Amino acid sequence: MPTIELSKEKAEQLYEAIEIARKTGKIKKGTNETTKAIEKGQAKIAVIAKDVNPPEVTMHIPPLCEEKGITCFVVPSKEELGAVAGLAVPTASVAIIAEGEASKLIKELLESKKEKEEEKSKKEIKKVEEKVEEKQSEEKTKE
Repeated sequence: MPTIELSKEKAEQLYEAIEIARKTGKIKKGTNETTKAIEKGQAKIAVIAKDVNPPEVTMHIPPLCEEKGITCFVVPSKEELGAVAGLAVPTASVAIIAEGEASKLIKELLESKKEKEEEKSKKEIKKVEEKVEEKQSEEKTKE
């Protein structure tokens, strides 16, 4: 599963989902707990903050998610991520273990992610087709 950097609007939707999941489901907070949840296959989704410094703190999470087939979202703010996770301090990452009542919101985010992937694939296919057509027209010109 790819790592998806969210727009401000989608990030707000994800922050809301994390807050709901914290109250009605189960989440893991912080890089160590998030990493363990991903490794154990417990995480439904992982969320990392873009403004983490140094970035090496969370850079292992996206490849680990990829390996385990878990979607990883990137949000702009570690402060907001910490706040919605119920912490008085910023946090670099969160894993949602049980969505609780946030399952509908999370499903919407995952569907929009899927649409983006399909759109990206279509663009890549179109580029390849254009290159093939270009090569063919070059070959015809040479003849």
